Amino acid sequence: MKLNLDRDIVFFDVETTGLNVVRDRIVQIALIKLPKNGQDPDELSTLVNPGIPISEESMAIHGITPKDLANKPSFRQLAQKIWDFIGDADLAGYNSNRFDVPMLMEEFSRVGLEFDISKRRLIDVQRIFYKMEPRTLKAAYRLYCGKEMTDAHDALADVQATLEVFKGQLRTYEGKDLLDEDGNLIPAPIKNDMQALHDFTNDLNFLDATQKLRVQLDGTVVFNFGKYNGQPVRDILAKDKNYYFWILEKEFSSQVKQIIKHMMKEIERK
Repeated sequence: MKLNLDRDIVFFDVETTGLNVVRDRIVQIALIKLPKNGQDPDELSTLVNPGIPISEESMAIHGITPKDLANKPSFRQLAQKIWDFIGDADLAGYNSNRFDVPMLMEEFSRVGLEFDISKRRLIDVQRIFYKMEPRTLKAAYRLYCGKEMTDAHDALADVQATLEVFKGQLRTYEGKDLLDEDGNLIPAPIKNDMQALHDFTNDLNFLDATQKLRVQLDGTVVFNFGKYNGQPVRDILAKDKNYYFWILEKEFSSQVKQIIKHMMKEIERK
């Protein structure tokens, strides 16, 4: 199936030292870029020396050990290559909105690169799957591709499988309506349209993957933590600039900090 692309799209997957998007590091990253002009996909896959220990739980999942990474480049050494490979492409992956994208943003931030996702469309294949058929990646591969995964948790194998699953989802759900958990009928939400899939797979109740900034029904962004929990972010930033600097200094994700900086700039322009 040919994807309807008006912009390049990069499917990617990371394996990491653990599950904390702020503290943990990438040990393997794999990316497949599909050009909007229909040319052949381009692949980039590499192991990454994280510079910190890998948790036993993570090693049990992906099988990558410190010995495997001893002579591999650090993310700092790879950052520009990965940055250039992605360019201004949209991003897609499996559970990518909650994990892979914020993890990548943190890695870029550590080397002084602000990876802006505000103008990119983010398509989370897991969100499509969980909304339409709530199961695992291996089950999704079996369901949509009619095959069994034999090398799950290798980053390149996972991202290749994710791309195949995505195409299978487009075929399977073409023209199929969704009755959501609230009883609302959504006409044919899965279509070969990247903007529609971005809208369908993103949780519009929160602005960031760590769910620190919540969006109310009227569109107001409020804090979802701390002493100002439930209060409008713009109002607090306008009257308590020290809180703004406190957020920038503390262990919040780079995504949260980017959003806060952007909102502060808008406040100062008024």
